[in-house]
Amino acid sequence: MAQTEPNLDHGVSWFLLPSYWAKMVVALIAFLCFANSYDGDFVFDDSEAIINNKDLRAETPLGDLWHHDFWGSKLSSNTSHKSYRPLTVLTFSNKGRRLNLAPKTSLLAALLFAVHPVHTECVAGIVGRADLLCALFFLLSFLGYCKAFRENKEGHNFSIFWVLVSVILGAIAMLCKEQGITILGLNAVFDALVINKLNVLELIQKLLHKDKSLENSGLLRKGLLFRITLLMSGGASILYIRWRIMGTGPPAFTEVDNPASFADSLFVRAINYNYYYSLNAWLLLCPWWLCFDWSMGCIPLIKSVSDWRIIALAALWFCLIGLICQALCSEDSHKRRILTLGLGFLIIPFLPASNLFFRVGFVVAERVIYLPSIGYCILFTYGFSLLSKQAKKKKILAVAVLGILLINVMRCALRSSQWRSEEQLFRSALSVCPLNAKVHYNVGKNLADKGNQSAAIKYYREAVRLNPKYVHAMNNLGNILKERNELQEAEELLSLAVQIQPDFAAAWMNLGIVQNSLRRFEEAEQSYWTAIKHRKKYPDCYYNLGRLYADLNRHIDALNAWRNATVLKPEHSLAWNNMIILLDNTGNLAQAEAVGREALELIPNDHSLMFSLANVLGKSQKYKESEALFLKAIKANPNAASYHGNLAVLYHRWGNLDLAKKHYEVSLKLDPMAPGTKENYNLLRRKLEQLQKKGSA
Repeated sequence: MAQTEPNLDHGVSWFLLPSYWAKMVVALIAFLCFANSYDGDFVFDDSEAIINNKDLRAETPLGDLWHHDFWGSKLSSNTSHKSYRPLTVLTFSNKGRRLNLAPKTSLLAALLFAVHPVHTECVAGIVGRADLLCALFFLLSFLGYCKAFRENKEGHNFSIFWVLVSVILGAIAMLCKEQGITILGLNAVFDALVINKLNVLELIQKLLHKDKSLENSGLLRKGLLFRITLLMSGGASILYIRWRIMGTGPPAFTEVDNPASFADSLFVRAINYNYYYSLNAWLLLCPWWLCFDWSMGCIPLIKSVSDWRIIALAALWFCLIGLICQALCSEDSHKRRILTLGLGFLIIPFLPASNLFFRVGFVVAERVIYLPSIGYCILFTYGFSLLSKQAKKKKILAVAVLGILLINVMRCALRSSQWRSEEQLFRSALSVCPLNAKVHYNVGKNLADKGNQSAAIKYYREAVRLNPKYVHAMNNLGNILKERNELQEAEELLSLAVQIQPDFAAAWMNLGIVQNSLRRFEEAEQSYWTAIKHRKKYPDCYYNLGRLYADLNRHIDALNAWRNATVLKPEHSLAWNNMIILLDNTGNLAQAEAVGREALELIPNDHSLMFSLANVLGKSQKYKESEALFLKAIKANPNAASYHGNLAVLYHRWGNLDLAKKHYEVSLKLDPMAPGTKENYNLLRRKLEQLQKKGSA
């Protein structure tokens, strides 16, 4: 590669910088592009990968991380995404040329890479750390492989140690993200075509003519086959170990994730896959329309050759075939080397996302072109250097490139700011993919989380309109309608959701809640049990089942259901509270006290549990202990009128009438309509008046 640099740098006379300044410039510009997303919220997939990931909880053994996928699910589970990236998950946890001047083409390529807007998802999103770590070890593996030929650039002498180091670094890259395994293929291509200068056209001609000089063509040059064998053996071993850990087949995706892969016609599948490739190429060339998700109707299928979008496929393959022919067949060895390296970085890391070997769970994903963008930057820089040599007005060309860099910096800064919060991120997608039901769903969910139910309903309805089989949108819309007491429509939506996806446990549970509200108790019970059938460990469903049994006065069944909820989720405060209250109301004070103490051992700072246990202790005439718990609950939640009211009742019974009067007054101040408090306060006042009269008499 060093031999090509003088030729490439010849036309780039305005990028001459000392090495350390070049590095500082690239780092500073990259920092300016993405700095405003540094302290943003956890957005989109960050919630599932970090906030809700059980592997990141303190109580989860570190060893579990090696048997779970990126999202914390067991790899052996049928619902697993099969994204095996343990090294990336671990980071989420707290647990050739010797000159003083940096090559100008290298600086330009580095700047293009640093400011490319398509990188925003990987840099600004925490989940994107998988891509960043993968790229780091991917490039280290490539550099390690290059180091194996440090003594002799022709490949006659090489270091087995550095080849093995490259394989190990490739394995580490794969443990950060699956795409990392492709570095072994890139190293093999680099070795054959760049290091050994293998001329593919010449080789094919000799093979066709059975030329006896084949062994001198480079294919059998000393060490090449041995190195390729090492790379293939290492890759096969890594993939075998990964397959053994996964234990099952590939993940199951749905039609909405990748519509083209479910098309019956081979022609439709092939034409749309190629159209997806052209869209990825366009995002590299013109990264203006960026979206966090490109599924669910965002890109309608091409079903006929009369579709004008076929032009994009033709343009893509025209350019690719032209570049590949030049890379393989050009008589200029310098051109072959640089084009091979650029195309290798562009194409090989993209292969796992191409649908050629297995179905992927997306249509277009900006994160998967993070590594391929290296190849794009190399090719862009090479093209610019060729133009610079031929152009008479080099300053105009320089201004154009600087303009591209400046536009990319501005686009990066804008896109980075959109990744600061889910609201900005989701709303930015509405103009890019207005036909994407998932975009409308996420906007609606964000609004619902903020309490804006009316606006959320609008977006959920649009999501269902765009995708009539979008069960998650139906479920969330049904939930909001249930809370607004629009039970009839809520039931219709939830019934349709479970009809479309019979194993949708959450929809079955919510349907049961609606049926319970409609007083159709038998149907509600059946819905709850169906939800539990499809999701064995479902504490919230057991909790709601317990509420149903309590309404039906089936107290034993209610207690058993709530106990199941607390076994599955020991911190389920509502289930513990309901057990204490039910036992209290049925006169089982000793049992209620035992349950309350057990709950507080598990959730010692839950003020609602303190309140419930304090009530039980007060009825058992354990006034001192009851008082301590009431005061502790009030300290945690001082504005709860019922806490002050019940403490006043305790003091009233205990005979501390002045303290009782004080807390009755605080309770009434917080809630003048508090049930029973005003009557108790009036009784206390009359008693105090009577005592005052007796004292004066």
